[in-house]
Amino acid sequence: MPGAGKSTIAAGLQRSGYLAVNMGDAVRAEARRQHITPTGENLGRIMLELRERSGPGAIALLIRPLVETATSDTVIVDGIRSGHEIDVLRSCGRVKILAVHASADTRFVFLSQRKRSDDPDTTQELEARDRRELGVGISDPIALADESISNNRLNVNALVNAAIEVIRRWGG
Repeated sequence: MPGAGKSTIAAGLQRSGYLAVNMGDAVRAEARRQHITPTGENLGRIMLELRERSGPGAIALLIRPLVETATSDTVIVDGIRSGHEIDVLRSCGRVKILAVHASADTRFVFLSQRKRSDDPDTTQELEARDRRELGVGISDPIALADESISNNRLNVNALVNAAIEVIRRWGG
């Protein structure tokens, strides 16, 4: 779910030498292309419009060229939101899913500290964002994940190290 620690893990993995691709960055790039302010509401609308136009795997289709041309054997994809996106990525190679869990209260604190343009200012905005994410199918990758990490009481180093341990077990 938004704010659970996915991007924190991806950034830490990049510092450890992994290639990371952020699906939200693809939506933010589309907002820039359309000259739209990247608020949470606007990015959510763009995400839904892209899916309406190109199907439920639309955001994965945007990042697929980056994954396909990667020189690394392991590519970290940050922000998978549906089984359809997983299907698109499977066309590029083997896919393993790591779910990152955190309570709504923990996620709100993380998002408040992050202060990205699309981060919610209130718990009501977070709840609305969560509902939108659930509506596009985010619960499927979470439920079907190969492994998961709970991020309610971990510091950044412990979180990233937990992810590295999982990826190494997977052979990446």
